[in-house]
Amino acid sequence: MKILVVDDAKMARKILVKNIPEAVKEHGEVLQASNGQEGLDLYKEHKPDLMFLDLTMPIMDGFECLEKIMEFDNNANVYVVTADIQQAAQDKVKELGGKDVLQKPADPEKIKNIVLEYLKNE
Repeated sequence: MKILVVDDAKMARKILVKNIPEAVKEHGEVLQASNGQEGLDLYKEHKPDLMFLDLTMPIMDGFECLEKIMEFDNNANVYVVTADIQQAAQDKVKELGGKDVLQKPADPEKIKNIVLEYLKNE
């Protein structure tokens, strides 16, 4: 299993990666990017099973990144993790094809459950 974590804040990436179940980290791969363009490039190169994406980032924001990823792979499993909890942002994420919006800091149980649910359905 491959998981891609995209956030410009190193600490936010570290916290999110910490909440991914150990078994997944041991037998899979966790990739990290610090902006939307890096995230898009890594997605195209590695086609991860799950992606956790921030919205507010330099170079390419999460909305544009999500849009381009969905153009590349309309079956992408992208979960947005953001401090922007405005309804308009959540609606736009859903409209672009995001699976769900999680408020920062992401609840460790939610992250774990998303990963385990994906594994169960594979």
